[in-house]
Amino acid sequence: MGASRFLAALAPATAALALLAACAVAETPLAHAAPGAWPPPWSDDAPPQQDVGVPRFEPPSASHCQRAPTTREVPGGAGWNEGRVRRGLAEDRAEVAREALADRSAEAAKGLAPAAPPAAAAVQSMPAPMPQRIAPRHSTVTAGMVDDNADFGEYLAYRQRSTGLPVRDRDVAERYLLEVTDERGRPVHDAEVAVQRAGQHEPVAWARTDTAGRVWLHPRAFLSPGTSDRGDRALGVAVRKGSAWARTTLVRGEQRAALQVRLGQGSVVQRPRLDLVFLVDATGSMGDEIAKLKASMHALSQQIAQLPGQPDICWGLVAYRDRGDAFLTRTHDFTDDLGAFQGVLGRVQAGGGGDTPEALNEALHETVHRMSWRTQAARMVVLVADAPPHLDYGGPQYDVDMQAALAKGIKLFAVGASGLDPVGEYVFRQMAQYTAGRFVFLTYKDAADPGSGPGSQTPHDVRGYSVQTLDRLIVKLVGDELARLPRG
Repeated sequence: MGASRFLAALAPATAALALLAACAVAETPLAHAAPGAWPPPWSDDAPPQQDVGVPRFEPPSASHCQRAPTTREVPGGAGWNEGRVRRGLAEDRAEVAREALADRSAEAAKGLAPAAPPAAAAVQSMPAPMPQRIAPRHSTVTAGMVDDNADFGEYLAYRQRSTGLPVRDRDVAERYLLEVTDERGRPVHDAEVAVQRAGQHEPVAWARTDTAGRVWLHPRAFLSPGTSDRGDRALGVAVRKGSAWARTTLVRGEQRAALQVRLGQGSVVQRPRLDLVFLVDATGSMGDEIAKLKASMHALSQQIAQLPGQPDICWGLVAYRDRGDAFLTRTHDFTDDLGAFQGVLGRVQAGGGGDTPEALNEALHETVHRMSWRTQAARMVVLVADAPPHLDYGGPQYDVDMQAALAKGIKLFAVGASGLDPVGEYVFRQMAQYTAGRFVFLTYKDAADPGSGPGSQTPHDVRGYSVQTLDRLIVKLVGDELARLPRG
């Protein structure tokens, strides 16, 4: 047989083998080069279901935070949805004096007349004294912590005990753990995860792996109710880091162990990156907690900076109040200047508020979407608040933005201050559990009396917790997160 006839006869068989090999690679959780459009459609048949919806977000893209703090403010008056940007210490100091008068005016106007128009966008600089430090009633603050993912059965029981609360619930009872490792079995941090249904290019959910290379997936939280009963039991999971990607299949109801994906050669960290935001309720009832946070911030920041590896830290702050107050949200973007950050925190004053819910929805949206989150960083938010969000405002909603936080690899650590009611506890635990953070709560000598001083008692519906000072607890949570990064 001539060479040309032999090659012609061999061509169909070669093509068939190539097609089979391609199909095998597509369903094997091993890394290969990423195509131009990622992720590509998974499987062939596309069921017609409509899903809960995928939140819009921009992936982390900043490379550094070597800049002075930049402040963006959303006024709390009639133009509450219009942001303005301010820069500089003098303007911040001037705003402290203006804000005290605005708070008194806003509180008097609440319930009597519409809120006054916001002040002009250009804030005049004028000499103003630094705010007087508030002495907290007790210098030591004790706190407990629960990990609702570690004790998931108890968390589901808590949710059952809390049925009927006015919250925006998401069904998290069905969950699966995804673990991404490199060829040496080390965790791959900050790998992009896309969950797809058959035949569709657009993912139904996004996530990023944490410093341990893990992420929890909750299909019922992002799919329409009952999809598993209509044949939508298999989901494609595509994982990407850099130019390498891999794919595997999640068969709902049958996956007992963690879903494993190997993503080729990983990277080790010489100096870990940490983006840390304090999200603070700055309404009138938070005066004592804000004073305590200010008093402990110097020691807390020093302890974090001295963690193994001396992390490269970006500090950020988002303070919020409510509609009708001097401001709705005040966002201080990331800076590596610890002194400047402490100065910004030192100028936060408690004021305004009035009703129990506050503008937490808007503040969380600012935190997730408007901060300059860096690539390849451990991203953490410490929320300190004593009230749930307003659910009657429309606009951003916390359950959507906790999904966006997961998509951007941001963990929420919610600290319940004194007076946090059952609705607030439920919302705080929702956000922490979904993003693999923790629910932290202040403890007292007498659970019924927050003024009784530090102790081990709490009014919250929690079990099996230990108690330590709040600053040590925050340092431990940060240290545990960074310790899981592979080191060079």
